[in-house]
Amino acid sequence: MDETTEQLNRAFAALADPTRRNLVARLAGADATVGELAEPYDMSLQAISKHVKVLEDAGLVTRSKEAQRRPVHLDAEVFGLMTKWIERYRQEAEERYRRLDALLGRMADDEDQKQTHTKDAS
Repeated sequence: MDETTEQLNRAFAALADPTRRNLVARLAGADATVGELAEPYDMSLQAISKHVKVLEDAGLVTRSKEAQRRPVHLDAEVFGLMTKWIERYRQEAEERYRRLDALLGRMADDEDQKQTHTKDAS
């Protein structure tokens, strides 16, 4: 498996958890410390820190050090990779639907022609 595939696997696995998806949504608005991220949850700081570590290992967030503060920052690069992957399959699905629509349109036209010929023959 290549590195890009591994990175996608880690990112999608990390986002499979609703708490981690919520953390990402909050970080999209602004950087926050683990303590700030933990505030609305009924779980320990250690549990939130573990969730942040999973996001960090997946390349979705980074931590920096600003004086005494260690804010967590959302890293958009991996999301670009994920979006590209999703977009490829979305385009393929849309193309299949266009082909299906065209086929159904031809079948409807054929049916209309058969009905017209049947009426003309009567």
